[in-house]
Amino acid sequence: MKGYKLTESELKFTELIWQNEPIGSGDLVKLCKQELDWKKSTTYTVLKKLGEKGFFQNENSVVYALISKGDYYAGQSVRFVEDTYGGSLPKFLTAFMGGKKISNRQAEELKKLIDEHKEN
Repeated sequence: MKGYKLTESELKFTELIWQNEPIGSGDLVKLCKQELDWKKSTTYTVLKKLGEKGFFQNENSVVYALISKGDYYAGQSVRFVEDTYGGSLPKFLTAFMGGKKISNRQAEELKKLIDEHKEN
């Protein structure tokens, strides 16, 4: 799964599972028909593909996520900073800030976060 970026349709499918897990595979087929206008075969094909990538497990016809929504998006954020800013967090923050000011509270929160994650 590491480094895998979901396509738009895979992400919609994954969001459905995250919102409804654990979910029976039959119920997932119905939900995908309703929300994505997918056929049963499409649902099972995508489920199998993402299962092989380590996203989901379909055990006894019940689908569970193997990676949380938060973990997926955290990985994508790291990938974005690496791809766009050469992995430089200061460059990313500079671009993100765009000359805007932050409150004292936000500055203190950032300082605390930096202190917690500093290499010794």
